[in-house]
Amino acid sequence: MQRRPARSVRSVLVSLALVAVGFAPAAPLAIAKDGPREVPKNGPLGHFKHIVVIYEENHSFDNLYGNWGSVNGQHVVGRADATPANTTQLAQDGSAYPCLLMSDVNLMSPPLSPGCSDATFSFGTGKPTTAYHFGNAPYNIDQFIPATAATCPDRDHLFSFTFGILAGAPGGQPGGCTRDLVHRFYQEQYQLNGGKMNRYVTGSDSAGMTMGYYDTTKLPIYSYLHQKGAPRYVIADNFFQAAFGGSFLNHQYLIAAAPLPWPAIPAGQHSLLDANGFPNSSYPLYTPTTTVADKSGTQACGLSTTVAGFACGDVAVNTVQPPYQPTTIFSPQVPPVDDTAKPMNIGDELSDAGVSWAWYSGGWDNAAGITTGPGWTNGSGPTCADPNSAPAATVGTTTGGFPFCPDKSFQTHHQPFNYFARYAPGQPGRAHLQDEQDFLAAVNAGTLPSVSFVKPLGIDNEHPGYTSEPNGSDHLVDLINAVETGPQAGNTLIVVTYDEFGGQWDHVSPPGLGTAAAPGQSDAFGPGSRVPTLLVARSLTRSNVDHTVYDTTSILRTIEAQFGLAPISTRDAAVNDLGPAVAAGRPPHG
Repeated sequence: MQRRPARSVRSVLVSLALVAVGFAPAAPLAIAKDGPREVPKNGPLGHFKHIVVIYEENHSFDNLYGNWGSVNGQHVVGRADATPANTTQLAQDGSAYPCLLMSDVNLMSPPLSPGCSDATFSFGTGKPTTAYHFGNAPYNIDQFIPATAATCPDRDHLFSFTFGILAGAPGGQPGGCTRDLVHRFYQEQYQLNGGKMNRYVTGSDSAGMTMGYYDTTKLPIYSYLHQKGAPRYVIADNFFQAAFGGSFLNHQYLIAAAPLPWPAIPAGQHSLLDANGFPNSSYPLYTPTTTVADKSGTQACGLSTTVAGFACGDVAVNTVQPPYQPTTIFSPQVPPVDDTAKPMNIGDELSDAGVSWAWYSGGWDNAAGITTGPGWTNGSGPTCADPNSAPAATVGTTTGGFPFCPDKSFQTHHQPFNYFARYAPGQPGRAHLQDEQDFLAAVNAGTLPSVSFVKPLGIDNEHPGYTSEPNGSDHLVDLINAVETGPQAGNTLIVVTYDEFGGQWDHVSPPGLGTAAAPGQSDAFGPGSRVPTLLVARSLTRSNVDHTVYDTTSILRTIEAQFGLAPISTRDAAVNDLGPAVAAGRPPHG
C-alpha cells in the first residue's frame, strides 16, 4: 500500500513556495466581462450548464452520514465498516480508554454507563466536574440530545457556553445543539495518528464528544431525498476535506487549493509544537512534552524548535480575519493578497475566462453594508435596526459601524474571496460577492450563473456549538428544493459538501495517511478527515454511490475541466474531478 512520504520529507518552507504579496492597486482592475462561454462536450459535468456548490459546516462523514445505508443495492461505507483498530481511541501513552470522558453538560449526568460511574474529572475551577460515560466506541447523540431539546444559544450568547446548555436551563432555545469541538490544523494531524484514526479523543478539548454521531435516517436531508418525487442523488463516500484543521483554511482550499500566504506574519503568531507535533497545553487528556503555542500561523522554519515533518513557514492555517469589511477583532487581521497580476483563485480564473459566477453568502448584504441589496434588513441608519445584527467593529484601518451590520451569527472567515485584492470594496470583482437572497432570486428567475457557491449564514450552517444540526439541515433542504423546483433544474448540478470534520471522528484514513494517494494528492497540509458529500440533480437517472477518492479541491478540478481552465495549484492539478460521481448518477442504458 502506498503511503504518504515520511514526515522529514514532507517538511516544507512554505514562505519560499508562495508568492510574497502586498496590495496597492492604483486603478480598477481590467477583468473580462462575464458572458457565455462554450462548455467542452467532454467536460466532467456532461450536459449540466450550471453547478451549485453548497458549503456546509463541521461534520465528519461518520458523524452525519455514517448509517446512510445502501443506495439501490450499492453499499455506502459507514460506521459499520469500522474496525476496532480505527475505532478504539488511545490515550497519550498508547493505552485504550475504558470509557469516554464527556464534556457536554447534557452527557454528564447519571445514569452513567456500566463500569464508568466511579471515574470523574474536573475541568478546573468554576468549570463542570464531569464523568466518563459510554464505552470506548461511537455513541448516538440523538438519544440524549434530540432535535427538540432546548440546548441552543440565542444570538447574543452564541459562544458563551463552552460545555453546552443544559436542556431546560433558562435561555435555552430548541434545536438539539451540542457543545463545539476543537478543529485546528496541527491538532487534527495528531488526532488522525498517521491514518490510524484513534486519537480524536486525546487531541481534543472536548474529549469524548468526538465520538458522537447522529442517526442519519432522521436528518431532514435524508428524509427529503427519500420521499416520493425527490431528485436523484449520488453519495460520495470517499470525499475528504482538503486541508487539516478548520473552516478558514478549508475555505481557502475550496477557492485556491492552497493556504493563504502571510508574508508579514508577526513572530508571535507562529505556532510552537512539541515533539508529537501538538501545539496546545490546555486540553484535558493531553500533556505537551515541551513548551507549545497554539497560534494562527504555521510553525517557523529553520529554528531549533522546528519539528520536522510538519508544515512551517509564513502561512495562515488557523483563523485569521480579512482586510476588508466584513471583518472582526476576534483573531488577527491579515493584509490583502495581491491577485491583480495573476489569478490566484477560481474566481479570478472564471472572471478572466468570461465565465459567469458568484459567491452567495447568507447575511452578506447586512455584513458588507449593501443597503440596496435584497438581503438588507437594517433600515436607513444611523444605527443597525435589525435586532439580530450588531454594528461591525473597527479593525486596524478598516472602519466599522453602520452600514456594516452583520448578523450576530455571521462568520467573516467563511468569506474566502474577501482576503484577495480583486474583491476589495470598489473593485469590479466585488460584484461577484452577493447575498443568499440574490441566489434565491436568480434561481426563481432562471438566471443562475455557470458557477454558484452558496454559504449559509452561521445560524443555518449546521456548525456544532452555535447552531442546530437539524435546523441547518432544514435550511439545506430549502436551498436544494428551491433549485430543483426552479426553471433551470434540468441542467443544474448541486454539490453539497462540508468544509471540515468539526473535530468529529471518522474511521476512513485520508489519502496519503494509511491509504494510497497518487503523487500530488497529499502533502503537508492535507487532506484531512472524510466529510459528507452529495451530488443532487433532477436529471440524474438513478441514485447511486461513488467510491472514488476526492477532496475539496476536486470541486475546483471539476470547474476547471468543465470550462477549460488551467489548474490553480499543484493540488487541484492532481486530484480527481467529479466526473465519476456524475457518471454514477447517469449510467449507460441497457
